[in-house]
Amino acid sequence: MAKTVAPEDRVKGSWLFAYALPGLPIAALGLPLAVYLPNFYAVEVGLGYAVAGSVFLLTRVLDIFLDPIMGVVSDRVRTPWGRRRIWMVLSVPLMVTASVMLFMPAHGTTWDTTARALVLMFVAWTMLTISHLAWGGELSSDYHERSRVTASREAAYIIGMFTVLLLPYLIQTQGGDKFAQIAAFGWYVIITLPIGVAVAVWVIKERDLPPSPHISLAVAFGAIANNKPLRYVLFCDLIAGLSGGMVATLFLAMTTVGLQLGKQASLLLLIYFAMGVLFIPPMLWVSRRLGKHRTLSVSSIINFLLIPCIFLLPKGEFLPAAGLWTLFGLNMAVGPFLFRAIMADVADHDHAETGQARAGVYFAMLALTNKLGYSVAIGLSFWTLALIGFQEKAPNTPEVVGAMMLLYIVPASLVSLIVGLVMWRFPLDEKKQRELRRVIDERGVAGSAIGASTGLDLEGTKDEEAAEAMGSAVPRPAE
Repeated sequence: MAKTVAPEDRVKGSWLFAYALPGLPIAALGLPLAVYLPNFYAVEVGLGYAVAGSVFLLTRVLDIFLDPIMGVVSDRVRTPWGRRRIWMVLSVPLMVTASVMLFMPAHGTTWDTTARALVLMFVAWTMLTISHLAWGGELSSDYHERSRVTASREAAYIIGMFTVLLLPYLIQTQGGDKFAQIAAFGWYVIITLPIGVAVAVWVIKERDLPPSPHISLAVAFGAIANNKPLRYVLFCDLIAGLSGGMVATLFLAMTTVGLQLGKQASLLLLIYFAMGVLFIPPMLWVSRRLGKHRTLSVSSIINFLLIPCIFLLPKGEFLPAAGLWTLFGLNMAVGPFLFRAIMADVADHDHAETGQARAGVYFAMLALTNKLGYSVAIGLSFWTLALIGFQEKAPNTPEVVGAMMLLYIVPASLVSLIVGLVMWRFPLDEKKQRELRRVIDERGVAGSAIGASTGLDLEGTKDEEAAEAMGSAVPRPAE
């Protein structure tokens, strides 16, 4: 049974609200980047599937390299505003500029102009999201309280996506074209981002962590390489990103051509995200009883069973599809918020090994694997559509439609099964995480990575001695 949260680890409701608020514009960027923009630039702007897929893939690859850099910078650079908040503030003008460029293009915009807009967007996106994720991992050191923090952020993400999905639906009913619908996404970001970041940095005070002791790169990278729980999380997040990217990229094609529900596509997503928001509290309750990794595992197995049911849906009938997407929505929030809550615990494993608080690096690796999966998925999906000759605005043969549906359903279902089986055996549970926190707290994290048990100060210790002392003095948790 879960233990009572210590007062110093309990996050105030006002802090949860303020911390979650930037999730609204983050969602307003994330959803269009995955679902709407690739298809919009391929079809409406006129780049074509192959060119659009290449541009979005290659710029995402650059974004992947930015994540670890931002993680290290966010951990190491200390300012009067702390380590995390300053980067969130600096991201605002960059992201506003990129939103104008990316969401308000002219017809016939060239691939190089699109690429420049995406690069600027991803630079700002990385500054904002890596700092935001790492900051959330440091708001509490309690196993279950971290789920509460990430759940609040995920609720804001889903509310943001829900709100953003209303925009094209409302504009469409008023006769607005695709360009007007996409521009609405940009205006949503331009308005909500400065407000959300301002409230967060004003209301919440960062924890004042002392400078970390010096360790060699060999010790630092060795701790990452030997972090067994990290390998579980990164592998599952990578393949989940690949699956999620394919599903997001192909969603409009699947609903419009495969299910013949083009006019109801946005409504299906609204149902999906609405159910996701409503069921975050029950999923938090479940995770407190099963544990975070077991809840994630069960959720993935349920997805494995549900996704193939798309094959059974009758074409052109909205109600059966709405019922199935309602079931998808009950389960949709589990993976995103639990992966992030679990990564905060994995960062504790590293902290206990090295004496360094490196949440930024660890959340950067989580963002890296997810983005890598999404990037490959976008390119792979669009290249495959081009290869099979799929056309959203032209007739397709039954064989082509069937191939597109298989591409949407089969990988996502198999990935869910793999994630469920792998995470069931995840080696870091509540008991082991509390032991990690005991090691970290007793050591004090104050100028020594070894603490009173050895009397060594790493600032004045050779790298070889530091590595040997670390290996002998610090327990190896979660093995």
